Amino acid sequence: MPLIEFQDFSFKYYGADFLALKKISFSVEEGEYLVITGPSGCGKTTLCRTINGLVPQFHRGYIAGNVIVDGKNTRDNSVAQLAQTAGLVFQQPENQLVTLNVEKEIAFGPENLGIDPIEVRRRVEELISLLELEHLREKHPHEMSGGEQQRVAIAATLALKPKILVADEPTSNLDPKSAELILDIIASLNKRDMTVVLVEHRLDLVSKDASRILLMNDGRIVADGPPREILTLDLCQEIGVGVPKATMVYKRLLQHGLHLKQVPLTGEDLALLVKEAARS
Repeated sequence: MPLIEFQDFSFKYYGADFLALKKISFSVEEGEYLVITGPSGCGKTTLCRTINGLVPQFHRGYIAGNVIVDGKNTRDNSVAQLAQTAGLVFQQPENQLVTLNVEKEIAFGPENLGIDPIEVRRRVEELISLLELEHLREKHPHEMSGGEQQRVAIAATLALKPKILVADEPTSNLDPKSAELILDIIASLNKRDMTVVLVEHRLDLVSKDASRILLMNDGRIVADGPPREILTLDLCQEIGVGVPKATMVYKRLLQHGLHLKQVPLTGEDLALLVKEAARS
């Protein structure tokens, strides 16, 4: 059974004139790394909110179809219940940081669930180590850089031990170095068997790690498949999705009759494939 399953799901916020999501159907298996991308306003954030129950439990509106997360229908389970299965990291990390220092922030969720204090302490120490937060342990989250805040938000989300990490454009306000660090952390979590659903526009940094890319436009899924398949579609450029430079070069080479063995996703891939083609 899929870990996440959208079944012909549509949603319109109360007061809106249009559907935010239109007949969405797809599934995510345990251990997958799904990247969702598309132009601004295409429904990506609403889709993320749906996985952890914020839609429809907090954001109300017209709803049709179902979303099943780890066997639970999001219509029938609270956000608190679903948070232990699907943890959501927001685009603006400061919006979900509520305590006075990093230790307390990570402990906040488990403590509110009544988890044994010894286990809470173990989780705090494990996550401080995993996300390299030792030097920030006593610091107020609002005194940190955006990248540091995002690492704390990820740690606080992971403290609930969710099966799924849902991250909604976690690098949107970060410099390139901080963005790469956050995306490396997310990729490493997936390598530890965590299921990841990531909304991201920096496809040059994430496509090499993703299992699949889901392309959205105007509230609909317009393409879904492996990165090497999706990123060569002309549709990406047509709707304004930025394709990795290496993939763009591949397409230009193809137009000039040079066929590489596979689609490159990084500069390193491209260099190796061109060398191979030159030798053959």
